[in-house]
Amino acid sequence: MRPEVIVLRERALVLIVILVLAAAAASPLACQTPDPDRWLDGAAERGDDVRLVIFHPEVFNIRALAELRRLGILDIPSLTVIGVWHERQADDFAESRKYVAEHKLDWFKFHVIRAGISEPALFRKNACTPEFERIVAGTDGVIFFGGPDAPASIFGEKTSLFTEITDPFRHYLEASAVFHFLGGSQDPGFKPLLEGRPGFPVLGICLGFQTMNIGTGGTLAQDIRWDVYGQTTFEGTIALGPEQWHTNPYRGLFPLDRLMVYNFHSLQLGDGSVFVKTMGFKPSDHPRVLSAHHQAIGRMGKDLVATASSRDGRVIEAIEHRKFPNVLGVQFHPEHFALWDPEPRYGTKPGEPRTSLLALLESAPPSVGFNQGIWRWFAARLVESHGR
Repeated sequence: MRPEVIVLRERALVLIVILVLAAAAASPLACQTPDPDRWLDGAAERGDDVRLVIFHPEVFNIRALAELRRLGILDIPSLTVIGVWHERQADDFAESRKYVAEHKLDWFKFHVIRAGISEPALFRKNACTPEFERIVAGTDGVIFFGGPDAPASIFGEKTSLFTEITDPFRHYLEASAVFHFLGGSQDPGFKPLLEGRPGFPVLGICLGFQTMNIGTGGTLAQDIRWDVYGQTTFEGTIALGPEQWHTNPYRGLFPLDRLMVYNFHSLQLGDGSVFVKTMGFKPSDHPRVLSAHHQAIGRMGKDLVATASSRDGRVIEAIEHRKFPNVLGVQFHPEHFALWDPEPRYGTKPGEPRTSLLALLESAPPSVGFNQGIWRWFAARLVESHGR
């Protein structure tokens, strides 16, 4: 080959390399490996799968959903669940990733939010607003799960000695998300994202129920035993009786007995509640629910309405939204995988034999159907939301 031809070929190769490098520089994302902790970045805005976002994807919550799916209670074959959290939360969710990998839960994904968030900016547009907008536009529903006490400062009160703050950035993210989704009295002129998708289902459980109230401008009673019932001792709380317990008071007196922290009590259902109007239960039904909380709703948030209570009417146990029909918050735990376990693993009082939570539900009809019915209702709303 002639020398001048070789030179021309070498120059052509150099030019091609330059063009490839220039294209990569102009579009750096094309050469980057997708971030496995930012699943929504690479997802189509709406896919064939039904997409559910859960905030705080700890192992307990993942395991609960996996069991609900295994038993056919959350019956959505094409479900994709995306666990969302803020990078400054107390947990980095390494154990959650390990659990998902070991159990081959390929339907579970992760999405970390890295935008800044601070207490003064929670209830207005902020750096996390585009993430909340993406969730409503690109998924089919949201769950806020249980967890630790929320800082009283985010609902405008001083902090009780009974309140223990362990994970403030979780509360910042989730309270701001609720405000963006539903709106709140903090800014009556703010247009909530669900106005664009009013059928978008939102479920809040325990802390998630309380966060729904905080995010819409409500407050919390920071300790039920003192603020609601005027009790300052475990003995005084025990004397109230199990229908007034919202966590197991025996656990505080008998730490060596390995008693469960949870307590069962029954509900009073409202005539106009989703439980009665849609799920088919009656106001005369008093289903038993699993409870573990020491805080409760105080002043109600904007456009929320109480639709179930404790039997004495003093603790709100369920809330719904006046504008958005598929928003439901429950103060109890219908997601706990132990509810469906027949093995007698749990002690509630010292000296009593161990029992199963399923047996305790079965002994008080229609408790099993009620706790499962919440999930069947929510699954149906997710599928409806996906089709719109």
